[in-house]
Amino acid sequence: MGKGEFAGRDLQRRAKHSRWLKKTWKRRKLHLKEKFDPLEGSPQAKGIVIEKKSLEQKQPHSGLIKCVKIQLIKNGKLVTAFAPRSGAINYIDEHDEVTIEGLGGSQRGQMGSIPGVRYKVIAVNGVDLQMLVQKRKEKPKR
Repeated sequence: MGKGEFAGRDLQRRAKHSRWLKKTWKRRKLHLKEKFDPLEGSPQAKGIVIEKKSLEQKQPHSGLIKCVKIQLIKNGKLVTAFAPRSGAINYIDEHDEVTIEGLGGSQRGQMGSIPGVRYKVIAVNGVDLQMLVQKRKEKPKR
């Protein structure tokens, strides 16, 4: 560390250098989330369902994860989103408008044994997916 009466500049320079070594600081200052995130920094986005598919889980788990391929309305990018809860995929049809949000994995990534899926479906045609699964609401007819 800098010692002495005129060490302020050296201390500042070292502090700045240390900040750039931190991953979170660097991502925030370079606006990497806004540049490379399909949602463009927003917490949620709407999209149209292109296809329904099931993915195999990563090791050591086994089973099929029900997912949907979505084209976002705001920029036309394709993303894969997970349909949470058992039977939720039955309430999602092709060409439905769905709302997605991040899955909640650390460092903007996937969660658990789901391979490459970073988003989950929260609403279908403006109705909460959880309400549809619990049969409290019905999906509106288009």
